[in-house]
Amino acid sequence: MLCQNCNKRPASVHFTKIINNNKVELYLCEKCANEKSQFSPGIPINFNDFFSGLIGFGNTTPYITSVPKELVCDKCGMSYSEFQKLGKLGCSRCYEVFQDMLKPVIKRLHGNTEHIGKVPAKVLNRIKASEEVEKLRELLNEAIKREEYEKAAELRDRIKAIEKRN
Repeated sequence: MLCQNCNKRPASVHFTKIINNNKVELYLCEKCANEKSQFSPGIPINFNDFFSGLIGFGNTTPYITSVPKELVCDKCGMSYSEFQKLGKLGCSRCYEVFQDMLKPVIKRLHGNTEHIGKVPAKVLNRIKASEEVEKLRELLNEAIKREEYEKAAELRDRIKAIEKRN
């Protein structure tokens, strides 16, 4: 594939930009890539710096100026400043010790601070059924209060049918 900029040399650099959920790909030769951006393929990548930058830490981060640097995990001895440099925690206790400072980082990375995982299909069906039974019971109580006994009997039968299935 030829460079999309000069159409002379083979493309050796691939840029991918995602702006407002639109993906733009650009294939450039090394010379055009150096001219168009700050990217230089000859510079070795430090993966600790890469991952630290990915989660919002590193030398250029303005977010962590007021964080107390003396906060240290009582289990592994890792300080928060060490975590900022490495981009990874020392142990499971670090999550509790640095909890207040980690929440914004986790929210920025994952979009939420609470893990909401998948539920097995059998359990999900039971949960849905119990929620439906709960709603039907509320409707049943309202029907009884309004003295709509035929409707209440229908609701009671639907509740029994759902409970038999589970």
